[in-house]
Amino acid sequence: MIVIRRMVDRQRSYTGIFLPGEPAQIFPTTDYEHARILQIYKQDRPHEGIINDFTDLDAVAPNTTTPTPSASVKPKKRKAAARQPRRTQI
Repeated sequence: MIVIRRMVDRQRSYTGIFLPGEPAQIFPTTDYEHARILQIYKQDRPHEGIINDFTDLDAVAPNTTTPTPSASVKPKKRKAAARQPRRTQI
């Protein structure tokens, strides 16, 4: 998961990009540059060379789904639960 944060001190503004297990990448940016980074990385649409929510990872990763049961195997029927006695008001 990528985390992108805007950081501002008294003189400059910075964009920090944080990835798990990697050192933080912090660099000075303008408001326009930071907005463009968010536009690219925050899943607005597919971009060439950028992995985001629109990237088709199924085309790259092998299929890891579990096999479905065959049609000849029928599921067991469940018995209905016993009814609780009704409470009557006196």
